[in-house]
Amino acid sequence: MKKTVFILMILTIVAKFIGLARELTLSYFFGATNVSDAYLISQTIPAVLFGFVGAGLSTCYIPIYSDVLRKKGAGPAIDFTNNVTNVFIAISTIIIALVLIFTKPIVLLFASGFSGDTLKLAMAFTQVSVLAIYFTAIGYIYRSYLQLKDSFILPTVLGFVSNFIIIISIILSSKSIVMILAIGSVLAAASQVVFLIPSLYKKGYKYSLIFDLKDFHIRKMCKQALPVIIGNSANQINWLVDRTLASRIVVGGISALYYANKLNGFVQGIFVASIATVMYPKISKMAAENDIEKVKGSLRESVTISNLLVVPATIISMIFAEPIVALLFGRGAFDAKAIDLTSYALFFYSVGMVGFGLREVLSRGFYSLQDTRTPMINAFIAMVMNIVLNIILSRFLGIGGLALATSISAIFCTVLLFISLKKKIGSFGIKEISISLSKILFASLIMGFIAKYVYNILIINLDYKIALLASMGIGGLVYLAAIYIMRIEDVDTLVREIKEWLKRRKGI
Repeated sequence: MKKTVFILMILTIVAKFIGLARELTLSYFFGATNVSDAYLISQTIPAVLFGFVGAGLSTCYIPIYSDVLRKKGAGPAIDFTNNVTNVFIAISTIIIALVLIFTKPIVLLFASGFSGDTLKLAMAFTQVSVLAIYFTAIGYIYRSYLQLKDSFILPTVLGFVSNFIIIISIILSSKSIVMILAIGSVLAAASQVVFLIPSLYKKGYKYSLIFDLKDFHIRKMCKQALPVIIGNSANQINWLVDRTLASRIVVGGISALYYANKLNGFVQGIFVASIATVMYPKISKMAAENDIEKVKGSLRESVTISNLLVVPATIISMIFAEPIVALLFGRGAFDAKAIDLTSYALFFYSVGMVGFGLREVLSRGFYSLQDTRTPMINAFIAMVMNIVLNIILSRFLGIGGLALATSISAIFCTVLLFISLKKKIGSFGIKEISISLSKILFASLIMGFIAKYVYNILIINLDYKIALLASMGIGGLVYLAAIYIMRIEDVDTLVREIKEWLKRRKGI
């Protein structure tokens, strides 16, 4: 698994940098303004309305497909995939129709602070962007199918194409018709599906028009997906509350939260998403074979690797929030005020970075065991906590309070998931995980202290950009040396595998 994760991580890093270039392009041409706020809300609406449904159903698709394949064979498994695909298309049609009919109240639900030209623009964007739901829906299933066939590379690479399309649309819209922004998002979503089709057929998939809501496996998937959908809706409600309050706190508040969250998600996408993407189909197969010991081992390994990568990123993000935001976004229409707002939010989002990552990994553990109820309950507890903290903390910390509330609720949810998973499958090495986490945290703090010390020295005579990159590079080397010296088990295993790989390459 480590080798696949490593390859996927490299590709994800490239994809994330292209995605970051997309955000940089948006910030350069539109900054944190009413146009960017309207555009981001128009992207959020279809993502939320179908996102939690699609993610819920596709999450349950993977373990059920594994079960059908094991018990009935490839033919029925492909029939099940086609049935799921067509059900997704039907659901998408209903959601799109509702959005087109009730555009204004839906936009106001997501951004109650919008009015006048901003509201009209958000409505116009939304009526176009919502069409992307069709391609998003189909993409959920097709990517999951390829992951089950151990094909992880293509779905990641396709992110390059979609991001390039969006970047071009942003540039064109800034020079001509602003509506090209929304059109670009639809074309980007469509490209994801179009380029997947050849690989799907190579992996044995063939589309057929099967639509049977009475099918046992469809009903089972929907039954299991319902708690996932409800749990995901809790996360979306959190984000909805954040954006609604942000729209009332300050103009550009939604954009500031968005950019900060994207930087936080940049780390999650590179490290945690790569681990979870590779881990989930594998532990689903292990669970289908009732090999719980292997499930435990895979979960423990995934948690430790996630901590190994996310904890130092957390320290760096907190220490260098402002220079990082200035380096990445500080140009064009993204002025000093936007930098202050975004870096302020990033600092508080960084507090919960480990919680966000481990929640993703642990939830997949429950889903592989076909337990979707436990993550749902935990998500709703976290949602209530987030809303209450949002109201309290935003009064004292403004935009930063919204980010901090999200971080605290994510950490709380993760602790609950650890407790619940231990009750369900027994001990899966929490003691070992805790020891590794302590070592990783200590190494990260040493790294952060040295990186900040070096930055303070370099900034006297050098441009902040050079000082930032140099200090982060030195900090990274210090961290690698520290974790190697501390003899963390999974690091030792990874080093041995790299050495063996290098020996094999040398032999070739």
